Amino acid sequence: MGLKRAGNQTVLFDNPPVILSSYAVVGPKEGKGPLGKTFNSIWQDQLNGEKTWELAESKMLQEALQGSVKQAGIGKEQIDFMLAGDLLNQIVSSNFAARLMALPFIGVYGACSTMALSLALGSMLIDGGFAEHVLVGVSSHHDTAERQFRAPTEQGTQRAMSAQWTVTGAGSVLLGKKGGGPRITSATIGRVIDYGETDASNMGSAMAPAVADTILNHFHDLQCTGQDYDHIASGDLGTVGLALACEVLKQSGVDTGTEFTDCGVRIFDSTQDVHAGGSGCACSAVVFAGDLMQKLKARALKRVLLIGSGALHSPTSALQGESIPGIGHAVAIEA
Repeated sequence: MGLKRAGNQTVLFDNPPVILSSYAVVGPKEGKGPLGKTFNSIWQDQLNGEKTWELAESKMLQEALQGSVKQAGIGKEQIDFMLAGDLLNQIVSSNFAARLMALPFIGVYGACSTMALSLALGSMLIDGGFAEHVLVGVSSHHDTAERQFRAPTEQGTQRAMSAQWTVTGAGSVLLGKKGGGPRITSATIGRVIDYGETDASNMGSAMAPAVADTILNHFHDLQCTGQDYDHIASGDLGTVGLALACEVLKQSGVDTGTEFTDCGVRIFDSTQDVHAGGSGCACSAVVFAGDLMQKLKARALKRVLLIGSGALHSPTSALQGESIPGIGHAVAIEA
């Protein structure tokens, strides 16, 4: 019943879960970007009435989760599990949001790949017969992430040109066993790849090999190519990581053509001074829950491959001089 393997890393779903609804909440900078009109809610400032950035992030995630439930028009009592994650220590933003939602909760940490990983896990729960409805959500906040991973936000530290801007936002989707909407047809679980990058200001380079590895394995397992997808989107490689991933794929004999892009490249434009682009759990989450879901529902896109990319380091490991392992998880979505 349900899940079956297609190679070493990819699972196919016999009864592909349906994406019943999606909801994207972003901060003011993201709202002014090129995808601003695709988001459901845009905050006017980074705090939105909360005392701390951390509380603001959790509030943003709560808004996204509640938005998905309301949009789907089902009772909260019909939701079997809630999967959520973020970038903060002990995923506190998600824990506090789960406290309010009062649903059976599975906390997930995959760094910035958490949205794709949660979609994959939620789909496995439904296809495996363990759930009929699964609520998925992730969040990140520029000021909380900067304070935890790099330097106090108030310090105004000069950023390297390879650095990316953590997206302030939260994205959520509600998965169902049946109903109308795009379906998740397969998931490719990535391997941890580490090429020795130690610069925390160049996460795109650290994640690119893992994303390329997942794409290669997805294509191999399903015997498909980039031309089988209308759109291939990595999570948050940024301009540096996207160029590197494309080069790795090219040297491996894979041509993704013009279909391969990156959510971190798309969410901001060149006038917003974000250097190498966007990053953070919310980066791929809000682009997927907003722009990509709207295009899938309108059938402007019929087949999308989303590859969440994650840099699996911590502030402690970075200070100790450890390298930055990368991960990439992929889900295929069909209109």
